[in-house]
Amino acid sequence: MAENDLAAFRERWKRELSSKKGEQRLVCAPSSSRDIDDQLGQRDLKNLNKAGSYSKPEEGGCTEHVRVGGKPAALAAAAETEDQPQYVSIASSLLDGRTSPLLDRIEEERSRRKRQYHNMTNVCSSSLQQQPQGKVKKEEELVDQLIQDLNEVNDIPFFDIELPYEIALKIFQYLNCAELGRCAQNRVGSISQLQFELGKVLCDVSSYDNFVLAGYMSGDVRLWDTLHWDSTASYLKANSLSANTEPRPHVSHVQVNGTLAAAAYEDGCVDLWSTETGGEPIYHYQTPGRIQVLSLSPDSPVLISATGSDVRLDCAKDCGYWRTVCQTQLPKTVESMTLVPGRDQQCPLAALAAGESMYLLDPREEEPLMLHSVYGHPVTCLDASESHVAFGVKRTGWAMHDGGNKIHIYSLETRKPTVSVGNSPGDFTCINLRDSSPHLLVCGNKDRRVRVFDIRSGSSVASLYAHHLGVTSVQADDWKIVSGGGEGLVCVWEMRMGAKLWEMHNRHPVRHVRFNTSTLVTANIPDDKSPRGACITDDDLTAHRRHRGVICHYDFSEDALSQDHILPICRSDYIESYGYNYNISLAVPYDRLSGSHPSQ
Repeated sequence: MAENDLAAFRERWKRELSSKKGEQRLVCAPSSSRDIDDQLGQRDLKNLNKAGSYSKPEEGGCTEHVRVGGKPAALAAAAETEDQPQYVSIASSLLDGRTSPLLDRIEEERSRRKRQYHNMTNVCSSSLQQQPQGKVKKEEELVDQLIQDLNEVNDIPFFDIELPYEIALKIFQYLNCAELGRCAQNRVGSISQLQFELGKVLCDVSSYDNFVLAGYMSGDVRLWDTLHWDSTASYLKANSLSANTEPRPHVSHVQVNGTLAAAAYEDGCVDLWSTETGGEPIYHYQTPGRIQVLSLSPDSPVLISATGSDVRLDCAKDCGYWRTVCQTQLPKTVESMTLVPGRDQQCPLAALAAGESMYLLDPREEEPLMLHSVYGHPVTCLDASESHVAFGVKRTGWAMHDGGNKIHIYSLETRKPTVSVGNSPGDFTCINLRDSSPHLLVCGNKDRRVRVFDIRSGSSVASLYAHHLGVTSVQADDWKIVSGGGEGLVCVWEMRMGAKLWEMHNRHPVRHVRFNTSTLVTANIPDDKSPRGACITDDDLTAHRRHRGVICHYDFSEDALSQDHILPICRSDYIESYGYNYNISLAVPYDRLSGSHPSQ
């Protein structure tokens, strides 16, 4: 019975949508004027008189709208719904077959403002006369043209989503032509938030190509394939030891490449999965202490981990079996490390930072090679490309007079220093050498600046004031820079002009930024991993959304304007994770029954 009603509803909807816009609509009404007086009341009759329209009785108790004094009689019907909430009028307009009901309201508001402008008091008129009339008219034309352009982008006007129309007008009056032009630029693409509500607080994020891997305080590890949202490999099971421990140890580090996903837990366990199959781990081991650092090679099956000063290197042989190829111990605790890319056909090579010293770990050598060590100059960050390794050093104590903090670049072929760049009063917090253009290095600093250097000459290419709480992550290509800061801002910069293209803000510091030609993945990870409401003993086993952190996936290959301008509420796929508009979504015929929502 319900299916028949839904089918009938859809047929009625289609017929209404296919009807002509100029067709006269009949509205049922009482057959006598006395009944009209009784139902509408004295107030509504006044509104009808002001509108200048009346209703002509027709057979069957219906009235046909006519025009009196050049004004449409539909204004009388609008007077009846004057006291209705805004969402009721929007829903009524949708049922009438219009896909953009708010456009009419905007036109009415524009007409009302024009009438109000002409009827302004003498005080307001005198204030307006202080400015040249030609300039005022020109500014109004620019603002109206901008708003018209924005409204043409989507059927739902821009200001009904973000700001009230009047407030937006007030704001735009203070912008010049260049700023108005920036506001009018269209954004093409889609933004998805990768959420896992049961995971509680986000602990770590890694991404590679179309894979995004996240670890949570609940001990869960979640893998997303942004090309195939319904991939069966999205759920990764923990090892039996960690899964059966109460409470479950939370995830401390995650790493992913094109074929493998790895996670380290607080109890010292490390799990390794296949991104194609998911499910149970294909490799597992446990260390006696907490894993401080975990790194996975981007292009080969090599995994390295550090517990305190102990380092362990594992890799897979041709037959697919994993084994430990190297174990060593450094004089101090390992704070950061990375595997050198582009060595899938060679022996793996790792760069490690421990205190003031930099090491190169080659399994064929008996001991790690000390690359750099200066007392009082601790290493703060590092990265490596196929030919170079770069690391930032901090100047402290007696060494602060010799030029400030610097970045040293060493050649992996000669094991000798190539160049030293930077002269900053703040500590370098992040370096990206692997993904940058050849001969370019991009780095972030606590002094709020993003810098780009040419490692051939050691000269500065760009220096941008970016984040007022310091730069936490950065990446660059030939012409643009993407940076994240401790205040939660993600900024995209044009390198040659040094101009900010756009920015996006979320709670918590940005700890991960990764982009390619068509997508961008960012992660805001909280510093407080155990906020109130996230404890296992709480009644609500899911942390509040503002405490969880967020992963954002920006897809610029998708045209956001190609969905026939359908309202978002009319694009339900029946598997949304948020149910507040579920019933309304079921009432519209724009159904998408197949597929999966990225938040699942």
